[in-house]
Amino acid sequence: MEIETEDLTAYYAEAFRAYQPDRDPPPIHISFYPYIGINHTIRVREGKVLVRIGDICREMPSPSQRGLAYILVGKILGKKIPRGAREVYNAYIRSAAVRDRATESKRTRGRKVVTTTAGHVYDLDEIFDEVNDLYFVPPIEKPTLTWSARKTYRILGHHDAVHDHITISRSLDSAEVPRYVVEYVLFHEMLHIVHPTKHVNGRRYNHTAAFRRDERKFRHYDTAERWIENNVRKLKKAAKK
Repeated sequence: MEIETEDLTAYYAEAFRAYQPDRDPPPIHISFYPYIGINHTIRVREGKVLVRIGDICREMPSPSQRGLAYILVGKILGKKIPRGAREVYNAYIRSAAVRDRATESKRTRGRKVVTTTAGHVYDLDEIFDEVNDLYFVPPIEKPTLTWSARKTYRILGHHDAVHDHITISRSLDSAEVPRYVVEYVLFHEMLHIVHPTKHVNGRRYNHTAAFRRDERKFRHYDTAERWIENNVRKLKKAAKK
């Protein structure tokens, strides 16, 4: 059963009083918003606190809503968040039913930016086929492949299981980047297809022991890892141009 936003306001006022007992809570406005997945925001505008709760949590029970209030208010005030608040909120959002709804939300509302597989230097289609033939038996069915819309350096590759999609950072589409580095990053993302995310006791495990064992089978594993580690600064500089 959905809780009225007027009732939720009391939780946020309570959280403000708990963190700042010597001050009156500011005016608070709460609304539900159709975010993709499980997302919430809290902002201060002209002295008013604006809270948007992801509508996937419309039916979240009162204890979890109260926990979320303490989490969001604690973050905006820079306060230590009570352990119990996190526990009761996480117990809800990590449940199988909510995870399923979040996945469906990403599938129906998410929009992936697809550019092209053919870069200025490297072609992801060609590299995928070579890596697939060399390392995967049976071969992996090809997902949607694309270079990222812009250069990045923190995330060099990403596999989106919901949309069956692999993105490789455009920062690697350069003559200064060895081909084996592009192969390695793509190989890593392909392994996520073979070793999908596991959920154990509400926690997500993306890189299992089996994943790490297979990752080391890449023929240039150590060299590729070393090149990435030694060139982070160069990639960062190129991404900011």
